[in-house]
Amino acid sequence: MTHSRGTTPPDMLFIYPPAAKISEPPAGIARLAGALKHHGVAVKSVDMSLEGSMYLFDSASEAHDKWSTRALNRKDRNLGLLTSGQGYENIDRYRNAVLDTNRVLKVASDGTGALASLANYKSDTLSPVKSEDLLKAAQAPEENAYFPYFKARFKELEEECGGLTTVGISMNYLNQALTTFAIIGHLKAAYPHVRIVLGGGLVTSWMRMPSWENPFKHLVDEMIAGEGEHPLLRLFGKEPDQKHYLPDYGDFKDLPYLAPGFVLPFCAAGGCWWRKCTFCPERAEQNPYTPVETSTAVAHLNTLVETLKPALVHIVDNSVGPAFLKKLFASGFNTPWYAFARVTPHLTDEAFCRDLKASGCRMLKLGIESGDPAVLSDMNKGVPPEMVSRALATLRKVGINTYVYLLFGTPTETEAAARKTLDFVAHHHDAIGFLNLSVFNLPYFAPEAKTLNTSTFYDGDLSLYSEFNHPLGWNRSLIRHFLEKEFKKHPRIAPIVHRDPPVFNSNHAAFF
Repeated sequence: MTHSRGTTPPDMLFIYPPAAKISEPPAGIARLAGALKHHGVAVKSVDMSLEGSMYLFDSASEAHDKWSTRALNRKDRNLGLLTSGQGYENIDRYRNAVLDTNRVLKVASDGTGALASLANYKSDTLSPVKSEDLLKAAQAPEENAYFPYFKARFKELEEECGGLTTVGISMNYLNQALTTFAIIGHLKAAYPHVRIVLGGGLVTSWMRMPSWENPFKHLVDEMIAGEGEHPLLRLFGKEPDQKHYLPDYGDFKDLPYLAPGFVLPFCAAGGCWWRKCTFCPERAEQNPYTPVETSTAVAHLNTLVETLKPALVHIVDNSVGPAFLKKLFASGFNTPWYAFARVTPHLTDEAFCRDLKASGCRMLKLGIESGDPAVLSDMNKGVPPEMVSRALATLRKVGINTYVYLLFGTPTETEAAARKTLDFVAHHHDAIGFLNLSVFNLPYFAPEAKTLNTSTFYDGDLSLYSEFNHPLGWNRSLIRHFLEKEFKKHPRIAPIVHRDPPVFNSNHAAFF
């Protein structure tokens, strides 16, 4: 990839490390960049997840099996399909393009002791939930598959920027942890004067563990939990003059993300406005609900759409609120978008849903979880199956697609309850566009965990989840067998499962 020489040395260099899905830029860094630039702090943002993946993609050259040979021969064609509308016209052609591209990254990472992919990075020997392994990743960064890329890139950035002073790294997922610490280790060795600031969703989860004691003090100068705008501003001696700032996507807007056009991620609120579901990670971590003032959020979104001309807007809130949506309608918004939403009476109102459609809504992600009323009641979802049925019917009537999330194995679910979910999905198959099927993970510090017989889920001091013996015997092995052998093979459900975009899932579903 080519990079232009910067004219103003940045006070802050933001990094988004591999490996995260490379279909859209990181919303968190854009928010931070907007806040700092508003106060005159010079910023440069680099999506190393995208750049690192493209480095591996370009470096793969030798294959030793038929699939890998085919993937290498077609790699430019497949990349072209994934960055144009043509690639989304047929799910089977799309699937082949994604899986072949993934195969190229595997070939490129062979021999490094790790497996790289479009959305993940797994080491053969190191675990991202063990602090001692993350420290090992920092001690030997050259063993990381992305090392040749980020070593050269930081040297280039130092030359472009006239030096590096502060590097902020946004780490949201476990998939990014090992490479994040390899990057930190390299920075400490090659640029010991650089101040390193670490934040993001995964960092927030770690720091809100009741047992948290920072094992990375000698590596990281600052760790920030939650929203980082105000702490970062104060780090640079700036006093915030507003609560929320217009995000800045200037360093991302022209990058070759794997999507048929620029996807604009936008956050109108942090946390969840419901926050009542049992076993919810938001509750376990005591994350506050921090909405942007509704008129400000809508104004910011309209400004970004006007300047960036996105092909699609991804509202990244845990659950987009009805008040924001009503304000969006009133503003005359009309750009394709999708979001995660709670099922509320609003979604059973045909007039409201027609306004949704008119504003550009392509798809809603809905956390339905179960088709059994008793399970939903025990989870405190606040949504009976009858309301879900009406919402699905209304959304289908107005032409809005749905991506439905189901959760199996909660402590009060039985096999009979799971079969009610199967029956519910089969009955509503014509109103469900896509399905996400998950097996329940117990948040380690959820208050309800104290009532269960728990054990270690992942062997590591940074694990966020516990294993537990299901009180009704509906254990993970039985659930997986049910899902693979029965649920996914149901004649009305199998076509829904088949059309789910592999790897990118909901990030690409709205393009179909």
